[in-house]
Amino acid sequence: MPAGRLRNSASVVLWRRRQADQALQVFWVQRSPQLRFMGGWHAFPGGALDPEDPATELDGNPSMSSEEGDRFGPHQVPGLAAAALRELFEETGVLPTADFGPKLGERLRKGLSAARHQLLDHGGSLSAALQGLGVQPRATELVFAGRWRTPPQTPVRFDNRFFLLHWPSSAPLQPEILPGELVSGEWITPQEALDAWRHGRVITAPPILHILRVLASHGPEEGLPQLRSADGQRLGSFRRFEFRPGVITLPLITPTLPPAAHTNAFLLGHGETVLVDPGSSLPEQQEALLEALEEAAFQGRAPRAIWLTHHHPDHIGAVATVRRAFGLPVLAHPATAQRLLAHGITVDDVLEAGQTHHLQGEPSMEVRVLHTPGHAPGHLCFFDAQTGSLLAGDLVAGLGTIVIDPPDGEMAHYLESLQAIADLDPLVLFPAHGPPLHDGRRQLLKLLKHRRQRERRIQQAHAAGHTTLDALLPEVYPDLDPLAAPLARRQILAHLLHLGLAPDDSNDSGTT
Repeated sequence: MPAGRLRNSASVVLWRRRQADQALQVFWVQRSPQLRFMGGWHAFPGGALDPEDPATELDGNPSMSSEEGDRFGPHQVPGLAAAALRELFEETGVLPTADFGPKLGERLRKGLSAARHQLLDHGGSLSAALQGLGVQPRATELVFAGRWRTPPQTPVRFDNRFFLLHWPSSAPLQPEILPGELVSGEWITPQEALDAWRHGRVITAPPILHILRVLASHGPEEGLPQLRSADGQRLGSFRRFEFRPGVITLPLITPTLPPAAHTNAFLLGHGETVLVDPGSSLPEQQEALLEALEEAAFQGRAPRAIWLTHHHPDHIGAVATVRRAFGLPVLAHPATAQRLLAHGITVDDVLEAGQTHHLQGEPSMEVRVLHTPGHAPGHLCFFDAQTGSLLAGDLVAGLGTIVIDPPDGEMAHYLESLQAIADLDPLVLFPAHGPPLHDGRRQLLKLLKHRRQRERRIQQAHAAGHTTLDALLPEVYPDLDPLAAPLARRQILAHLLHLGLAPDDSNDSGTT
C-alpha cells in the first residue's frame, strides 16, 4: 500500500522574552491523548490546510526570502498562511492584526471569542468568522522557519511549514487553551522543553526538537538559517527521526502485510549503538540504510551489533548486507537463532530475558532484554527504563494489526506478553510498523481488552453452533475486506486453540 497522502499544513511558534530576565520562551501545547494522530504529544499550534483557507483575505504575506517564496509562498500553496493563522486562533485565541492597540475593547474581545467558538464548532473560513468585527489577520508578522514532512511509515502525513511569530506578554490577546483537541499549553524556555523531553516527561516530534535546539542555541533571529535548512538533521537519504532520546527510526520499504509498507529499523544508543531489525530485502533500501549507518558513525553513533526482535522475513532482509559491510555480530533469542538457519543467517551471540546491555555514550543507556513470545517464539522487546522507551517489534502495531499465526504464533503467550509489558508502564512504544505510540501502558491494555473481547465473541459464536472457520468468520468480522480473510481465519484459529476448541474445517498447521 502506498504511503499516506501528504496534506499541506502549517504551524506557528509563538515566542517572547520573559519580562523578569529576558529569557526566550516559546508557547507549546499538548494534544489530547484521545487523538488518533500524535495523541498526547507536545507540539506547536497548527494543522492542515482547509478548503476554505484560500478565500481568507490577509494583510500581506509571511516574511521569507524570494527563493523561499517561490518554493513555499502563498502563490505556490494558496491559503497556507491563512491556515497557520486560523489554526493558531482556534487553538490559542491569538490573532495578529494591525487593528489591535495596546488595549482590547470588551466588545471586540467578546466578538473574537465568538468567532473562535464558531470556527471550533462549525469550521469555515477565518474571514467568515471575523466578519463584522472590522479586523483583518496580519500575515506579515509570520516569519518562515522551515519545512518538514511526516515520515512515510505513518498513516497520516503532512507537508508542514513552520512560522515564527513574536508575541510579547504586552499583547492584548494571550494564549488560552480550550478543552478539546488540546489539554494544555504553556510558555517555556526551549532548554526547559528539551530537558523535559530528555528526561522522558514528554514526547514530541523531530521538527519540534530541531526548532527547540536552534532557538536554545541561537535565538529566533540568528537561528533562522538553521531553522530553514535543517541540513544537519539527516542520515543520508533519511530525515533524522529521533522521537525519543537515543532512538532513531529508519523506515525501510519492505514486502510486509498491508496496510503497512515499511518496517522500522532502529539505531539505539547515544554513542555506541545497536541496529535493530534491518528488515528490507530491497537493494535500493539496503543501499540507503548503509549510507545512513555510515553517516551515523560519522556523527558519533557507530553501530556495534545487529539485534533482532524475531525471525520473520520483513525484519531480517538486510542482515547479511549490513553484517558484510560493517562486520557486525548478529544477536537474537535462541529460538530465533534456530529459525534463522533456514534463511542462511547464523547468530553470533544470544539475547535472553533478564540481560541488561550497557551502551556507552553521552548519556549512556542501559537496555533491558525482554522475552515476549506470542507473535513468534523468540520474540524480544528492548526497554530503556530511564526514558520509558520500548522497542516493541511486532508486539504491537502503529499501523495495521499483529497476526498471531499458529503454530509459531500462540495466543496465550501473546496475551501474557502484552500484560507483562504493560506492567512495566512504558512511556512510548516503538512498533516495527507505523509511528510511535504514546502512553504505552494505556495502548497495551487497550489492545489486550480488544483481543479478549474478540475471543469472547468467538467463544459465543462457537457455542451457538458456528463451529467452522468459514462459519465463524462473518460472526467475528462482519465487515471484513475479503482480501483480509486468510489472515482473519488465522486469528480465529489462534483464539480457538487458546480456548481449547478445534474448528471442524481446520487442517491448517502451517504459517502464512
